Amino acid sequence: MALIGTLRTKMTKLVVGLVALSMGAFIVGGDLFGNGPRSVFGGNKNTVGEIAGHSVMLDEYQAAVQERENAYMLNYGRQPAERDQPQLRQEAWELLILKYAIAPQFKKVGVKVTGDEVWDMVQGKNMDENLKTSFADSTGKFDRSRLITWMKNLDRPEMAQDRIRWDIFKQGLIPSRERLKYEYLLTKTNYVTEAEAERDYHAQNDVVEAKLLYVPFFAISDSMVTVSNGDLKTYYEKNKEKYKTAQSRNLSYVTFPVIPTPDDSAVIRQELAKVVENFKTTTEDSVFATSNSDGKTPYTKYSISSLPPFLGSQREKLKAGMLIGPTLENGTYKVVKIVKVGTDTVYNAKASHILIRWDQDTPEGKKAAKEKARKILNEIKAGASFAAKAREFGTDGTASKGGDLGWFKSGQMVKPFQDAVFNAKRTGLVNDVVETQFGYHIIEVTALKDNTSYTVATVEREITPSDDTHNEAFRKADAFARDISGVENFKEKAKKENLSIFDANETGTTDRKINNLNDARRIVTWLFREASVGKVSEVFDLENNYIVAVMTGETEEGYKPLDKVKEEITPAVKNEVKSKMIIDKLNGLKGSLEEIAKAYGTDAVVHSTSDLKLNTNSLPGVGFDPVGVGVAFSLENGKRSTPFKGENGVLMIEVQNKTIAPAVADFTMFKSQLLQTQNTRAGYSVGEAVKKAADIQDMRYRFY
Repeated sequence: MALIGTLRTKMTKLVVGLVALSMGAFIVGGDLFGNGPRSVFGGNKNTVGEIAGHSVMLDEYQAAVQERENAYMLNYGRQPAERDQPQLRQEAWELLILKYAIAPQFKKVGVKVTGDEVWDMVQGKNMDENLKTSFADSTGKFDRSRLITWMKNLDRPEMAQDRIRWDIFKQGLIPSRERLKYEYLLTKTNYVTEAEAERDYHAQNDVVEAKLLYVPFFAISDSMVTVSNGDLKTYYEKNKEKYKTAQSRNLSYVTFPVIPTPDDSAVIRQELAKVVENFKTTTEDSVFATSNSDGKTPYTKYSISSLPPFLGSQREKLKAGMLIGPTLENGTYKVVKIVKVGTDTVYNAKASHILIRWDQDTPEGKKAAKEKARKILNEIKAGASFAAKAREFGTDGTASKGGDLGWFKSGQMVKPFQDAVFNAKRTGLVNDVVETQFGYHIIEVTALKDNTSYTVATVEREITPSDDTHNEAFRKADAFARDISGVENFKEKAKKENLSIFDANETGTTDRKINNLNDARRIVTWLFREASVGKVSEVFDLENNYIVAVMTGETEEGYKPLDKVKEEITPAVKNEVKSKMIIDKLNGLKGSLEEIAKAYGTDAVVHSTSDLKLNTNSLPGVGFDPVGVGVAFSLENGKRSTPFKGENGVLMIEVQNKTIAPAVADFTMFKSQLLQTQNTRAGYSVGEAVKKAADIQDMRYRFY
């Protein structure tokens, strides 16, 4: 089973990693999910989506999801949890894309995998690497005899599940090899011309030395710039592609939190009081605490440094058999039983220090540091505050905390420091400074070394809302939602009842979270399946909150309208106006770049670069600015550009020297680099191109 456990892990990656590595049965079984004639897309409420002209119905998709759940159970030996479902649903969708959009492309170009090829991948010369890894010996070398022996035993009854996994694994080899063949066929059409290789050579090796005069847009205040609707519209039309958007909807909602009441707290305390009586007399403390506690640490051994604060404050009084509580902490009642007070081999102590480092590792440097440290020590002995001196003179990370090191264990500090603290007979200042490899330490021992251990059993009960509290919150939410319609009516009623309104704009079809509401998928599904502008939702039960929502708007797939992007594009349009103002001012100035910058004012800065290359997108002191890089390489030696608008401000560039890389006779290396990049991207690019051509319509949001 160890072997198949390894194979299971490898197989999981093969089966569910990418659509290219999905189960072959999904492709070869043309009617695997019982597909019959379907209605036209959108004409059936049970339509989940459309892939390459095929309408995917709910029952087909659910069957695909069930396939993934079955595979999950085979691989992990348990039912998938709720958190696993989104991933499994996505895998099912990718499998359908593979079946209806990608796999047909294999057939079109004549790609197929024969039975002999499958045998070759399983037992031949070109074995799958996952198999080699799964059936390796102790040295990591593939052991063919182990694989053959294991395969011969697959017909045994106790190997039934392994047989299923093995069949799925073999089936998965077929689409994997088909995809590899298909991609290999396409990559063989890739080529790089001599001109492309030469251009890449120069992009990597040509160098420009230049000066840059830079005036950032923020040099002009926004209040000094006004833009008209015409300006906004012109910019919008020119840059419309930036504002492509998927379908989204807007909503507003109010929350009715379910908060435990004082009565709920009293009930929990009363229940815990009954537990305490048995806790006092039990001899099975760990079993009792584990079975009666909501906490994660019902039975723990603490040192003096790790004791919870409410126990640490009374540690001198702690004795075996002592019961403490109930105490209330962060919404949880706790009852603690001290099971045992003993000793450990590890000591803990607590101290503060002021570290004075030497400037130079020389006798003179160390002497100066030691004298400084002793002077500070004497000032503290005379009554100065240790913490204040630590903040003033400390040279390590503890200075801001007044030198406090907190608790530390034996062996945690360098030996001279530990000896000084652990050998102390009383708390307070160590009489002299202590030298370590880090410098000279002024030390205040705040707790002597201690190796006491405390075995503690804890029963915790979280204060949770009762059914009555839940019912009351739901009643309020339901009363709010009843007899209400329209956005304005929703907001008026919320204001009247002093409820905070939360907005969630541009909610997408695949979103699972709304603002700080996690796992809000039910609300998103309602928003896209049933809602319309002004429609008020039912009451949603979510994360100890009851939620009532109203749909306030929508954006169809395509381009965001101008009125929805005005705020977004206004800064960009203002920068257009600012650039003209800055350019006009710069055009009126003469002299060197430094003289122009000085005449312009403090907002103008001159930077220089000695190794600017065309394959970079940034300018020193300016940041991302591919246009600026292009301008620099367009200039001849000694030439200066006119002022122009960059990404973050206005630039003037003066080329001092441009070094063109010498001509070479052979660009083979650059051709290989470019071709490798093309081939690496080919698989992903082809998949995305096929998906785009398939015109995939994903409407799963109507159901999940």
